[in-house]
This record gives sequence, structure tokens and C-alpha cells, in this order.
Amino acid sequence: MRILLFGATGMIGSRIAAEAGKRGHEVTGATRSGKDGTLAADASDVDTVARLAAGHDAVVLAVAPSRGGIEASESLLEVGRGVLHGVRRAGVRRLVVVGGAGILEVSPGVRVVDTPGFPEDFLPWTLAQVALFGLVQGNADDLEWTYLSPPAMVEPGERTGAYRIGDHQLLTDGEGNSHISTEDYAVAFVDELERGELTRRLAHVAY
Repeated sequence: MRILLFGATGMIGSRIAAEAGKRGHEVTGATRSGKDGTLAADASDVDTVARLAAGHDAVVLAVAPSRGGIEASESLLEVGRGVLHGVRRAGVRRLVVVGGAGILEVSPGVRVVDTPGFPEDFLPWTLAQVALFGLVQGNADDLEWTYLSPPAMVEPGERTGAYRIGDHQLLTDGEGNSHISTEDYAVAFVDELERGELTRRLAHVAY
């Protein structure tokens, strides 16, 4: 499989690139800066996305929004719009998005981002991810998209290959923790790229 990956040097994007590469997939990494051997690309530019996506089987959006103010949401939405229009123009149907946990529900109708005491510093970043999901869900019926949310805590750790798949409800373990290693999130992500079992939906990965 030929995969174009926007955000290829981020904490999650780099693990997805590594996992896909280990399985023999051809990964084209793209970042804003073009560092570490990636292509310099503005993912909000439709022409750029279309040019890079041409000839690929799937596009991965792993771009993290900025954490500052309302600009975080609008910046990520611009990237989302650019990618949606660009993949269409390139004739690529498969789009998998690295989502956020804020959209997941801790109880019926109550999202993680709505819970009392949610860290204010993370609010712009979290709302940006929520807005991106709304953009994809409302504007990508013609694409085979998946929005894959990590749990509340995702950080570098061990690759075990173990994970659970959920939907819009936050998964927790027996002690009430919602977590996964970045490496195992990448395993689940590449599994979905290969299998395509979770198309046109929000899905959630955790231990």
C-alpha cells in the first residue's frame, strides 16, 4: 500500500510511519517544515495535497493543531478542508484521521471535553479536533474515511500489539484508566488502514 502521511514527524505520526514501514508499506511523509527527510507541504493547500496524493492508496492526516486560542480550531479546519478537497482531486478515496479523545463520551451526552475540571490549557486543541471530526463527518460521504480517537492518555511506550476498539464511549481499564502506548495506537491505526473495517465512522482505540 502507498500511504501519504501528513504530520509524519509528530509523536503519533512518526509511530504510524514506522509501523507501516515495518509491514512493507510505502510511506510518503509530509510535514510543514520538511524536516527529517519528509516533504515540505502545506496540507491546507488543495493543489499541494492533490499533487502529493496522486498515485497513493490512502492518505493519513496526523497533523496536530496549535494550542493557542481560537486560531487552533480554524487552522486545523483549514488543513481538513485542504486534505478533503485534495484527496478528491487526486482520486484517492481512503482517508484515515488521527483524532482526539475530547469528543468521546464519559456518560450519555457528556463528552470528555465537557467534564468539570477539564484542563483549560488543552481546551483549544481539543475543540479543534472536535471541529475536525464535524468537518469530516459532514463533508466526506464520498470518501472511505475513518476518524480514530486515542484514549485520554497516549504516550510513548511498549509495542504489545494489544488494544480494544470502541465507538464514541471512552474506554477504560479495570482501574478506570483510559490509556494506550503510542506504539500500540499505531498498530491499531495501520490495522485499520489495511482492513478498512471502520469506514465512515468515529472509532476509538485503548487498552
